[in-house]
Amino acid sequence: MASLPLPITILFIIFLASSPSARAAQFSVLSYGAKPGGRTDSAKAFAAAWSQACASTGPATIYVPKGSFSLGQVKFQGPCKNNAILVRIDGTLVAPSDYKVIGSAENWLIFEHVNGVTLSGGILDGQGAGLWSCKKSGKGGCPRGATSLEFTNSKNIAITGLTSLNSQMFHIVINGCQNVKVQGVKVSADGNSPNTDGIHVQLSTAVTILNSRIGTGDDCVSIGPGTSNLWIENVACGPGHGISIGSLGKESQEAGVQDVTVKTTTFTGTQNGLRIKTWGRPSTGFARNILFQHAVMNNVQNPILIDQNYCPGEKNCPGQVSGVKVSDVTYQDIHGTSATELAVKFDCSKKYPCTGIKLQDVKLTYDNKPAEALCSHAGGVASGTVQPTSCL
Repeated sequence: MASLPLPITILFIIFLASSPSARAAQFSVLSYGAKPGGRTDSAKAFAAAWSQACASTGPATIYVPKGSFSLGQVKFQGPCKNNAILVRIDGTLVAPSDYKVIGSAENWLIFEHVNGVTLSGGILDGQGAGLWSCKKSGKGGCPRGATSLEFTNSKNIAITGLTSLNSQMFHIVINGCQNVKVQGVKVSADGNSPNTDGIHVQLSTAVTILNSRIGTGDDCVSIGPGTSNLWIENVACGPGHGISIGSLGKESQEAGVQDVTVKTTTFTGTQNGLRIKTWGRPSTGFARNILFQHAVMNNVQNPILIDQNYCPGEKNCPGQVSGVKVSDVTYQDIHGTSATELAVKFDCSKKYPCTGIKLQDVKLTYDNKPAEALCSHAGGVASGTVQPTSCL
């Protein structure tokens, strides 16, 4: 068979490459009735676009153009017929202004049982201020509040370039997932907003959080039970409660946390810097093989903290001791300023003392003077320059 002339061959290749079968199927939410402008609830349109993308046997893209889209709760349910769905957001998704509409739901936007989903760009506006005010008033009757974005029981997930504002509760939750990459994310909420954790990870493995800025009213990153192989790098935190492992040990039977690296972080005006927090009561939980490396503290109240006597409201734990075993925790190259005289506090379990704590090249000052350290039931070693003087 004679071969085609070269120019025709090139045209044929270009045609194939540009044909629908060679590209991801495109599903714009506008095609399903979504209306920018912020007045019409576009939840059904988003759900319909997802249904089509999920049913596609080839790669699919859901596109949200510029504009403000009002959304009630949306569940993006899998499993899907393909493992390559891109949700590209150029606009802003806005939660209902009346916090009661989604306040009793656990989530505003949830992806469940999905594989190979990438969420790229966009702004999520949780409009949580009304609920925060309700909770602060002390009158009661306030709903718990919804997490803005959750991925649950999913794998091979990417969240890139997303901005999350003013969530009712947690901003982003990774629950029961494998292989998740969060990159270039910005989280912003008032420093006094209750329970608005930036990113919460639990029961998940192989999660990476990179190049993100988080300012909120609770933990910038909270690491819950069952988390392993977690890597956090180049994260700026403040305002907020720091990067926290815990709280752990709330349940008597609980999965542990292990193999966590937190490096190249900056904390500015936060309540805590690097914290491990466990309930002061019996539990099978543990936290082990943790590395905190290259952290800068700027006027942080508790730069380095292990608190194994957490007992909010002094209920269900007074007189008990934590069963969570904390071991092999390394603090390496931690510098900066403490807002309090006590910059390093290891308040460990009386029954299961902390073991294998390592301090290496730590320099924390308070009011231009050396800060102080306090150890209780903590064992380990210090090397290099360590200031305040190690109490291990």
